[in-house]
Order: sequence, then structure tokens, then C-alpha cells
Amino acid sequence: MRNYNKILYGLITILVIYTVSFVVFIFYSITNFAFSDFYKRLELRRNLAAERIFNGKANGIQWSLSYVEELDKQKEFIVEFDKDRRIIHSSGFDKELWNRINKRGTSNFKIGNTFYATKYYLQKGRHFILGVSAENYFYTHHLNYLRNLLIIAVLLGVLFVVVVSLFVKRSFIKPISELIVEVEKIGSENLYLRLTVGNENGVLGKLAGTFNKMLMRIETSFETQKNFVSNASHELNTPLTSIIGIADLALSKERSIDEYKHSIQKIADAAENLEKKTSALLLLARTGFENNNLTFKPVRIDQIVMDAEMTVKAINEHFRIKTDFSMLPDDSMKLKVNGSATLLQLAISNIVSNACKYSANKTAYVALGAFDNGVLILVKDEGIGIPEEELTYIYDPYFRASNTANFSGYGIGLPLARNIVKMHNGQLSVSSSLGKGTTVRVELPTIDPRLMRNG
Repeated sequence: MRNYNKILYGLITILVIYTVSFVVFIFYSITNFAFSDFYKRLELRRNLAAERIFNGKANGIQWSLSYVEELDKQKEFIVEFDKDRRIIHSSGFDKELWNRINKRGTSNFKIGNTFYATKYYLQKGRHFILGVSAENYFYTHHLNYLRNLLIIAVLLGVLFVVVVSLFVKRSFIKPISELIVEVEKIGSENLYLRLTVGNENGVLGKLAGTFNKMLMRIETSFETQKNFVSNASHELNTPLTSIIGIADLALSKERSIDEYKHSIQKIADAAENLEKKTSALLLLARTGFENNNLTFKPVRIDQIVMDAEMTVKAINEHFRIKTDFSMLPDDSMKLKVNGSATLLQLAISNIVSNACKYSANKTAYVALGAFDNGVLILVKDEGIGIPEEELTYIYDPYFRASNTANFSGYGIGLPLARNIVKMHNGQLSVSSSLGKGTTVRVELPTIDPRLMRNG
């Protein structure tokens, strides 16, 4: 933030310096033009006066030029001097100007508001200086007005720049400050929090959206790591303890061959149970991390659903699946998502398999449709349902509802499916009524058709 303030104040300073320099340049240019133009007007009148005096019939220098505009307080003067530059006589001449006059050429200068234009003339061996003076009305009045006007314009301009800059700073920094406050509230204990996106097309909106996606990935990875540690210590300890106990009991004394076989069989069963739990736990952990070297590519979700149905029926021939494709869009591009076909099929097959398993009629009802920028998959059953007070725990690995004691399973399917859906920037939600059935809703974002065409 401090660097931003430095940049902002630096830009304001540069803009103010540029404005002041530009105004000074304009004033300087106009002043030089006014001086140069006025000197040319004086030189014209001086030359006309010289023609009148030196080539005319009159010897005096008090004259008027009826065909040339009279300048403000215009005066003419003439000085005759010798070769030693001593004044012989003069008319209308102020002797204090003598040292400022070029005695062998022309000279232009000003004293106060009065401008002078003089020239040396040699007439019949006599030396003359002829000059004209006048006040520059434009300089004394208009330039002063212009100067005051430019000063006021600069002050108002600087004030405007400062006010607008501070307003822009406030309007730009305020949402950044709000984002910073929201980010500071997020920690390992509340990774579920998200930033306010606001204008999705703005830079800050895109930043907030990107940060929210990162938070989603971090939350998934953090939860997976936490669950892996807690569940590994709990779920793996039970079969290991069973194996050690059976082995110690078998080795505690001499036993018959049948007893040894029986002990070994118990150890094999416990080891198989341990292997299944370990595989499930590792699969869940792997799907919880983004950095799993998976390559996502466009896949059609209707094909994923059909493949998942085939997988479920291959697992248990008694499972039945009724699929409703009536909500499918005419444009197949609206069914394409960017993801891993293998993982998506694994997630859908787990959800459908659970629906069949926990239903008395072994039937799952699947519906597939599309909405703006996404696809919807609904999996419904008419099974035992989930107790309302236990719905908050269904995503915990190895958790099984209290009414599932008569059904086999490890409680890993639903958490695994949710992790996979999260990896694809989707959402999974569950609603259930005890004794009436469960509905699982999966929403996945589709690929923008414009990106597909551009690609």
C-alpha cells in the first residue's frame, strides 16, 4: 500500500510539474511574441519617421503619421552627435537612454512598460540616432490578465488533479483494503470463508474469484490431510491390533494344525480388511490434492454417467438404474466439462452404487440436465435415508450412519465423490429423509463453447 501511495504521489507531482511547465512555456512564448511583434511595429514607425525627416521637406521631428495607427503614448526623438559620440543637440530625447543605445546600428529595449526602437543614420557626414518609443498596451494589460488567468487556471488545475487523485485512490484502495481485511480473517480453522467477488468482470473481482478457487483447493487439501492423519491412526490401528493379538495368542502355546490354520485365516482376513482400508484411504488422500499430475481434458458428462451405470451393474447384477435423459440440451457442447473421465466415473459410480445398496428395491434414479454454464446430475433412491442429526458428518471419511449396520461398506464413497467433484470446481449436496430416501445433487461447470471453438 505504501508503494502505491508513493507511485500515486509521484504521478501527481509529475502531472503538476508538467502543468506548471506547460503554462510557463505558453506565457513565455506569448510574451516573446508580443515583444517581437511590438518591436517590429516600432521599427516600422521609426523607418517612416526617418523617411519623413531625412528625405522630406520639413526639418522638425514633431509629426504624425496619418496612415499608420498611433501607438499608446507614442513619441519620436532624434539625437545628433559627433565622432567622439558627444551629443551635439537632441529633440525629445532622454539623455539617460544614451548608454543603452547602439551608436552604430539598431537597438531594441524596454524600460518599465515603455519600449524603444532606435537606429543610427549617417547623413552628409553628420551622425544621427533616430528612435521611436511607445507603451505596449497588450503587455501592460492583456499579458497581465493572461498571467493572472494562467495562475488561477494552474491553481484550479492542481486542486482538481489532487482531488481527483485522492478520490481515485480512495475508490481504488477501499475495495483492496476490504479484500485485505477479509483475507486476514481466513486461517486454518475457517478455510470455508470466501472473499466477496463483487464485479466479476473487474480486475479485483477476477482476483477475488481466483483467490476463492485457490482457497477451495487449499481447503480440500487441508481437510484431506487432516482426515488422513486422524483416520489413519484410528482405522488402521484396529486391524493391526487384531492381527497382533491373534498372532500372540497363537504363539502363546503349542496348538494343533487346525488351530494354527484358524488363526492364520483370521490374520489373513484382518490383513485383507487392512489392505482395503489402506487403499481407500490413499485414494481419498490422492483425490484431495490438486498436485496429482492428472491431465484434464474435455469429456461429455452423459457418457460419464452411462459408463458409471455399467460399472455399477458389473459390481452387482441385482442393482437397477433408471436414467432420465429428458432434460438434456439439444447442443451437446453444453454437456462437456473439463476433467478426468476416470475420476468423474469413480465419483458417479460411488453415488449410484450407494443409492442402489441402501434401497430395498436396489434401484437408483438418475437424471441428467443442463443449466447456464453447467450440468446437473441428480441421483435419488427410496432407501433407508439418513438421520437428520447425522447429515453433518456424512463427508467425514469412514463415517457410517447409525442405521447402516446391516449394510457392508467403509464410509469412504461419499467423501471420495465430494473430493473429486471439488477437484472439478463443482458442488455436491445431499438431502435425505429418514425411511424415505436420499437425493444427491452434483453440479459441474461446463466448458465455454467459445473457448472450444477458439481452441
